[in-house]
Amino acid sequence: MIGTETETFRGYGKIGEVSGQTAVECRFGGEVETVLSAHASATLLSAEAGNGEVHYTGRVHFSIVYESGEKKVCRAEKGVEFSAKATSDVCCPAFTPRVKLQTENVSVRREGASVYLTALLGADITLYGEKSFEYLTDGELVLKRESFPFTAAHLCGGAAEADDEFETDFIGDILLHAETVNLSDVHCETGTLVLEGEVNLGILALKGENSLVSFERLVPFRVEIPCEAAQAGRNAEGQVCVSDIVLHADADEEQGKCKIVAELTLNAEGCVYEETQIDGIADAFSLTHAVELSFADATCAGVGEAVKLTERVSGKAALSSPVDFSDVFQAVTLQRAEANLITGDEKRLEGVAMATLLVLGADGVHRGVELSLPFSLPVQAEGDCAVSVLACGMSARQRQEGEVEAEATLKIVLTPKKKWSIRPLAAVEEKEPLVLSDSAVSVYIPRAGDGLWELAKSLKKPPEDVSASNPDIEFPIKKGQRVIIYRKKSLL
Repeated sequence: MIGTETETFRGYGKIGEVSGQTAVECRFGGEVETVLSAHASATLLSAEAGNGEVHYTGRVHFSIVYESGEKKVCRAEKGVEFSAKATSDVCCPAFTPRVKLQTENVSVRREGASVYLTALLGADITLYGEKSFEYLTDGELVLKRESFPFTAAHLCGGAAEADDEFETDFIGDILLHAETVNLSDVHCETGTLVLEGEVNLGILALKGENSLVSFERLVPFRVEIPCEAAQAGRNAEGQVCVSDIVLHADADEEQGKCKIVAELTLNAEGCVYEETQIDGIADAFSLTHAVELSFADATCAGVGEAVKLTERVSGKAALSSPVDFSDVFQAVTLQRAEANLITGDEKRLEGVAMATLLVLGADGVHRGVELSLPFSLPVQAEGDCAVSVLACGMSARQRQEGEVEAEATLKIVLTPKKKWSIRPLAAVEEKEPLVLSDSAVSVYIPRAGDGLWELAKSLKKPPEDVSASNPDIEFPIKKGQRVIIYRKKSLL
């Protein structure tokens, strides 16, 4: 029986990713004649891992701008709580889920006197938990020692506030607001994880009796989360969401001005990745017996350095309903974007920037027109990446009747996803004895490309003995090279 020594490794890391989807519905009353703009934002309340599923709850805030039967532009809002789950074969109660919610679509339908809004919510869920395995550290064998890299994950979270104050022309009422987070930088300082970026605050307001206006502000933020594992140079990732916002509007009719104060509450979650080394055995063989090797398979995950881009895109926009020169473009609101990274000979980011265009027709009736501006941009990125795109500064104009040209600024962050596997030797089982040659000298023709270890394993000789017998041999082995093996013979 071959003697071996083993140790057990335990480390906390990223287990895998799960996705979920659910629909949340909200009803508005008969006072709504025509919906001009609809918005839904989701806030996570709780998330818990179970056997084969992740259960999560949240709240969706619905906002609509509509025209009443008296042709007045009005607003309404409601909140709806929801519960949903995402299934996963690997999930168990010991895991910690991190859930990122996003509104994928908002649809509007009328049934009788009521209007229903349905928000389709997507959930990207990352599971974290303990990984453990046994691995060989020593034994009565010829061993190939190796250091295996393992990335441990350290979770942290915190909250912060951001605010902005700005002046606009006089407005009568704020009808709608939407917040989109652009997390542009995540880095470690000693004992602190820092998340920086900006919140694109879009506001739709009533200006005068029947006129609409939209404006936006990029509100910078910096969230500092205490984390003992944070050290300069370590990679990290995170997410930030706006959990609450308070808007104050102080209007001065005499001066024709309005001061708006925005107070935002931010929730942040982060993960710091720490690279450790496991001193184990990559391969082994016996000088006397055949052996069967078993390996421990473990996967590691982390992130690379993010790539940040700012691009201005323009072109002909697709419209949900036609427009003509009799329409007055009043506001562009609810700017957003989505994109995918396309790999091939050239990596490209392909997606679409979207917004709601509010127009006033010649009949004095407002309409909301959804516009979509497709884009395709060449990018340089390492492997598979998480993609984040913020659309801001979007504008629309009608140069030719019925055709709308749109422009938008895109703030893009590409975060490389890193994943690799390690296979340290876990166990050795002794098999039948080897049949050894009794000749004094053997000539062996190895495979081209073999290294010293592969050659020694084929010959069942310690690497140092092979080198001593063949001091002039070069590795990797070249085609046609020969190896001479000397064996000591005893005289009787």
